[in-house]
Amino acid sequence: MAGTLDDAGTLGPGTPAAQWLRRDPRHTGPAVRALVAEDDGPLRSVIERGLRENGYVVDAVADGESALKWLRAYDYEVAILDWRMPGMSGLDVIAEARRLGVRTPILMLTARDAPADRVAGLRGGADDYLVKPFDFDELLARLLALQRRPALTVAPRIEHGDLCFDPATRQLTVSGQPVSLTGTELAIIELLLRRSPSLVTRRAIALQVWEDEADAFGSNTIDVHIGRLRSKLSASSVRIQTVRGSGYRLVVP
Repeated sequence: MAGTLDDAGTLGPGTPAAQWLRRDPRHTGPAVRALVAEDDGPLRSVIERGLRENGYVVDAVADGESALKWLRAYDYEVAILDWRMPGMSGLDVIAEARRLGVRTPILMLTARDAPADRVAGLRGGADDYLVKPFDFDELLARLLALQRRPALTVAPRIEHGDLCFDPATRQLTVSGQPVSLTGTELAIIELLLRRSPSLVTRRAIALQVWEDEADAFGSNTIDVHIGRLRSKLSASSVRIQTVRGSGYRLVVP
């Protein structure tokens, strides 16, 4: 069933998007993590749901500052940014992200359809540009095309003390020796490494590592995984320090 998606979250003339969003059998394989930054709540919800229905793991935010924070904290396979958002515009977010070395493929989503706007968006660092109202199948096709593009640069290794994380291979080593970690443990230590030496709150870990933060936040799930991480990293000089009531940080005694 085809249709276009507009700011009201409808497809075509008044067709509810919920009747159309379903998993497309053409989109299979491992989950891809995507960031969606859109200040219109209903439209953001529809895009998020549509991507999830097609196998994506989605983080969704409503403003530019949050979008930049999440882009810096995680290596997304693809991101969708609205141009007009409160605080930082999508164009400002892209410019700052590129200045900081973020190489995530970014699709700019906007109602601005003048040729000059398209040129400004693409020259400003966006990898693709889609005008509202849009067809959701086209959005998916464009995202898949962005995912097929080779990376512009090899992501640098992240080192802290004798810990080294290679984003390309998703491998953590201690003094050059590989450490066997679960996907959740790897996501936690990657977040701690990327934010080091700053404190990482429990809420930030829940939001970043778990698709549904309620699965981790407010329970002892995070503590259990941190405990296992400490055990597996016992040979390292780097320690995971607990800041009571706040979160965790990496320290080298």
